[in-house]
Amino acid sequence: MKAEDREFLTGLFDAAVAAADPETALAAHLPDRPRGRTVVVGAGKGAAQLAAAFERRWDAPVEGVVVTRYGYGCDTRNIRVIEAAHPVPDQAGLAATGALFEAVRGLSKDDLVVALVCGGGSALLPAPPEGLTLEDEIELNRTLLASGAPISVMNAIRKQVSRIKGGRLALAAHPARVVSLVVSDVPGDDPAQVASGPTVPDAVTRRDARRLLETWRIELPPRLAEWFAGEDGLPPDPADPRFAGHEVRVVASARLSLEAAAARAGAAGIPAVILSDAIEGEARDVARVHAAIAREVATQDRPFTPPVAILSGGETTVTLRGNGKGGRNSEFLLAFGLAIEGLPIAALAADTDGIDGSEDNAGAFADGDSAARLRTLGCDPAAMLAGNDTWSAFAALGDLFAPGPTGTNVNDFRAILVR
Repeated sequence: MKAEDREFLTGLFDAAVAAADPETALAAHLPDRPRGRTVVVGAGKGAAQLAAAFERRWDAPVEGVVVTRYGYGCDTRNIRVIEAAHPVPDQAGLAATGALFEAVRGLSKDDLVVALVCGGGSALLPAPPEGLTLEDEIELNRTLLASGAPISVMNAIRKQVSRIKGGRLALAAHPARVVSLVVSDVPGDDPAQVASGPTVPDAVTRRDARRLLETWRIELPPRLAEWFAGEDGLPPDPADPRFAGHEVRVVASARLSLEAAAARAGAAGIPAVILSDAIEGEARDVARVHAAIAREVATQDRPFTPPVAILSGGETTVTLRGNGKGGRNSEFLLAFGLAIEGLPIAALAADTDGIDGSEDNAGAFADGDSAARLRTLGCDPAAMLAGNDTWSAFAALGDLFAPGPTGTNVNDFRAILVR
């Protein structure tokens, strides 16, 4: 890829991340000061940075605890930061869940709970209900991650197997007032879906969850299947009067970040178009649709005239078919690279939290030469895509994108440049 293209695409990613900066995001959304205590709780891959920003902005005593992914912590003054595993829960996450419940125990109506919630919290807050174990919740997460189901479906199912998700943490804080400040990483920005809504209730029922399991052909181990067949541990009703007076504010989202990236492109003399901030679906299928649009631009000057930057956000999924290494963004890019082979098109796809899948990269770069370069190296790009070995493909090319943890999370970012 040309250095100028790589620099341009990286600049768009940087603009998108900057628009979701915790300090900026929180500034306009701080709640009124309470007469009593201020307790902060939170979870997600950007929760520690949100907590640190809140402390800098809050001119009153504050206490609390947040949980984030291993390696994503930062220094805070009074708010405790716990690190745990993501995307598969671990014992540290279970302990962190207990710490959050302890932080909101025994509060009064004069107290304020500020929930700092962002993407990744679902895995970071395991809390199996009575009758199930952490191992059961781990198995559920692994099953869902391999299913190819969209995040909204996975979170609707997770809420049925938890003591904290689906608004349960907010109920534990009653009668304190709860204000949830949410950095959205889900298509549509429904705050009840972000981190499976520990402080935001959802209307999804057990029957709805069973229907989703059937629709997406998700086969559960026997103990979990038995749980879903029953009616134990149902999520709270959003109409529960204990939620009255609570506030929920989405402080950053993919939409705002894409608009910032479009502005950066325009300032560099490249017009930008935003396809959508809520694209879901199988990563390789979404890639082929994006590639078809880019090809049409490159060869027919429609529906947009080059040069143009084509932007999109949302969260794709990957149905595991092989044993390779990768994530949804590298999966997107390898399929995209195969579909635009030979054309003057360059692209970056990356997770705005800095991690794509289980490796240390946020995503990768691809262009019309990527597939041919792989073959020159003795690799078969189509076979690597078939085996979900997309990290290895871009590692071989030297085209991985690894900015490190960004301190925020507003879902996937995709930028396609047609010169």
